[in-house]
Amino acid sequence: MARKVTANLYMTIDGRGEFPKYPGWDKPSGDRDDPDEFFRRMWTDRFDDVSTVVMGRRSFLGHHKTFALTARKPNDPKFMSDYCRFLDRVEKVCLSHRLKKTDWNNSRILKGDLSQIVAKLKREKGGNIILEGGPRLISEVLRRNLADDYWFLVMPVVYGRGPRYWFPTKSQTTLKLLSATHMPYGELVLHYAAYR
Repeated sequence: MARKVTANLYMTIDGRGEFPKYPGWDKPSGDRDDPDEFFRRMWTDRFDDVSTVVMGRRSFLGHHKTFALTARKPNDPKFMSDYCRFLDRVEKVCLSHRLKKTDWNNSRILKGDLSQIVAKLKREKGGNIILEGGPRLISEVLRRNLADDYWFLVMPVVYGRGPRYWFPTKSQTTLKLLSATHMPYGELVLHYAAYR
């Protein structure tokens, strides 16, 4: 059975790949030890079935700096420590032509055609795959229809600057809405399946 590929997108209403401040942005809607629904759906519920996380270079370096187990503090919520342990144990694939080496365990660096890389990963043994990257990576995934499903976090901000998710394209990608969840501070969590 082929490995399922999921793409995660985090964007403002105007399609910017940023994490702006807005009322409630820094208030988790879960309690100290339990994640909110957004985090649960996009990550916690997937800990058991995902064995590979694919990131672009900037996302990979940012995750390594922020979510390495050595970056944890004693007062961090339990769910954040659980997430860090998950990232530590899964295979991490960094897509980069510039990065030559990494000291993050269970990591490898790949370069080349994205379609071929995703096809190669799907043929390998293991659990499902999450594509966790910025706008450049995910817009290319959408353009080539490489993911089986997509989780969008849409933040209630028109930001007007920063990297864009949407670029002109010659082909249409049609998605089927599976669920839409309104979060406490105006965010939307949207789950789409890809039409094949």
